Amino acid sequence: MIRKSIPMILLLLVLILLFFMINLFIGSVHIPVKDIVKILFNEGNESEIWQNIIWKSRLPQALTAMVAGAGLAVSGLQMQTVFRNPLAGPSVLGISSGASLGVAFVVLMSGAIGKVALSRLGYFGDAAMSVAAIIGALAVMVLIVYVSQKVKGNVTLLIIGVMIGYLASAIIGVLKFFSPEEDVKAYVVWGLGSFARVSGDQMFLFVALMCILLPLSMLLVKTMNLLLLGDGYARNLGLNIKKARMQVITCSGILVAIVTAYCGPIMFIGLAVSHLCRAIFHTSDHRILMPGTMLTGSALALICNLIARMPGFEGALPVNSVTALVGAPIIASVLFRRRKEDVHE
Repeated sequence: MIRKSIPMILLLLVLILLFFMINLFIGSVHIPVKDIVKILFNEGNESEIWQNIIWKSRLPQALTAMVAGAGLAVSGLQMQTVFRNPLAGPSVLGISSGASLGVAFVVLMSGAIGKVALSRLGYFGDAAMSVAAIIGALAVMVLIVYVSQKVKGNVTLLIIGVMIGYLASAIIGVLKFFSPEEDVKAYVVWGLGSFARVSGDQMFLFVALMCILLPLSMLLVKTMNLLLLGDGYARNLGLNIKKARMQVITCSGILVAIVTAYCGPIMFIGLAVSHLCRAIFHTSDHRILMPGTMLTGSALALICNLIARMPGFEGALPVNSVTALVGAPIIASVLFRRRKEDVHE
């Protein structure tokens, strides 16, 4: 089965390279392809504006989209495996809500207490939001890991995660009510999600973190395959269910926390990609699904980033709007196809 999947894996790698290059070539500002190639190889004396567009905008966005898409896709697959629920996604345990709550405290309270809107502080403001998102997400994750050791059923843990999400949303609503309009606008813009926020040193740190975390997540492939068998079979095969569940949830939570901190809450990629991969590879073996999900997530995120920056748009569309438009039909088509297969069987 693994050998049969190699051609598809190679095809996905080619598609990622293709979409990555298209992200560099196409945007709201037209730059000839030959000039882009010269800029990338430091040949010629192209316009400084064009060089800034490539090096400080398009290239960082493409790299960010590629690794963020892979991280969210893997996180979604892990959540769906742990909970054996096709609707489980990276935000199901309230980890994304925790990141949003952390940012809300920093952004919405900065104007009310310090009388200075965080959105006006430039790089310092962006760094403060990233740190706040990581702290908020990791705080919720620690709570979830603690609760996972106390409760037996996945359903109970799932309900607790949903309740944490509702609680975070309620607190955010109260903060919005008492915050200045400028701070509320800055928070809403952050919540729309964007691959364009990560640049400079932040981009190198983000890409480096994801390049470490994604290979480490591959170490859980065997554990996830055993979890698919059910708790009874997995326990008989020597798997410590609580420990395994905690490891997978922790890995998924850290991936979501890092991506949300740098890009904001990106929806649908984590939920849609795992379904798409199962339809493409026709297997539930995580030895195939994990690398397939990483690559498919990268390709889909690059497509969404490209659509958001298509010529004719001033600036860029919110990434969450694009991911919903792309992800929702994917999920619907996969579910309908699966239902037809079940009927024919």
